[in-house]
Amino acid sequence: MTQQPVITLQSWLMVGLLGFTWGGTFLVTEIALEGLTPFWLAAGRITFAACLMTTIWAAGGFRLFEEPVTRADWTAATIIGALSSAVPFMLLAWGQQFVTSGFAGVSMAAVALIVLPLAHFLVPGERLTPRKGVGFVIGFVGVCVLIGAQAFETTGASMEPAGRAACLGAAGCYAVSSILMRRLPPVDTIGLSTVLLLIGALLVLPMALIVEGPPPLPDTKTILVVIALGLIPTAAANLLRVLVVRTAGPVFMSLTNYQVPVWSVILGALILGEPLPPSLLWAMCLILTGVGLSQYGALTRLFRGR
Repeated sequence: MTQQPVITLQSWLMVGLLGFTWGGTFLVTEIALEGLTPFWLAAGRITFAACLMTTIWAAGGFRLFEEPVTRADWTAATIIGALSSAVPFMLLAWGQQFVTSGFAGVSMAAVALIVLPLAHFLVPGERLTPRKGVGFVIGFVGVCVLIGAQAFETTGASMEPAGRAACLGAAGCYAVSSILMRRLPPVDTIGLSTVLLLIGALLVLPMALIVEGPPPLPDTKTILVVIALGLIPTAAANLLRVLVVRTAGPVFMSLTNYQVPVWSVILGALILGEPLPPSLLWAMCLILTGVGLSQYGALTRLFRGR
């Protein structure tokens, strides 16, 4: 895909909704882990979302690529399917056995840090200008403040390194899949979202069976939580993510991951009763300043009606 990113008011609304949705997902994942093992949790939410999206895709006539594609494009789609759902969902579910929802959410800010330099070299129209670079640095400082010593008191100071590495590994998967997704040829948004979830399901189901054996029998509460995870942050959010990446670009999409840490900490405080670290307000100011500076051009075009 070679056209320039197109950022509109709808783009900003979708990114804001995604940030809030994914910021609260880590809380729901912790609840689900009380009644289900990590890999089967990932398998359950991806499979449910894939079945739901397949129904919607079928109603639209199974549209996918607009033109014939090469084997390389299908290979890229398979890699994207693995890196956009199967692998990161397994890593996050496994990692959250050892880290809190707050830390898992904070780690997602690393997506923006990985995407920006990659997009500079791999995605047309996503050059790392001096202004974007300064905004990137300010946002990075805000993330550092957010996960500083005082913030770690509410997101777990004694977390196991393996859990941290799993969460950061998931962030890396999201970043690389966004870059690869943007480079695909013209494709139907619903069709691509569905195919990626189907690929993810085909990968995660055998992996869960190999690693954890037959699935445990969950209770009603866990089943409802898995359905919610499959419906909202997996199926619906995956559709929005594909739409944003394909229209506004992966760098703009990465702004979601500046919001996720803030929402994960706030929702953790409101729902789990975790105290808010004093550094949070400073971190929020820095992150929002960095986002605004890096996307200043998009903001001015938006308010001018372009």
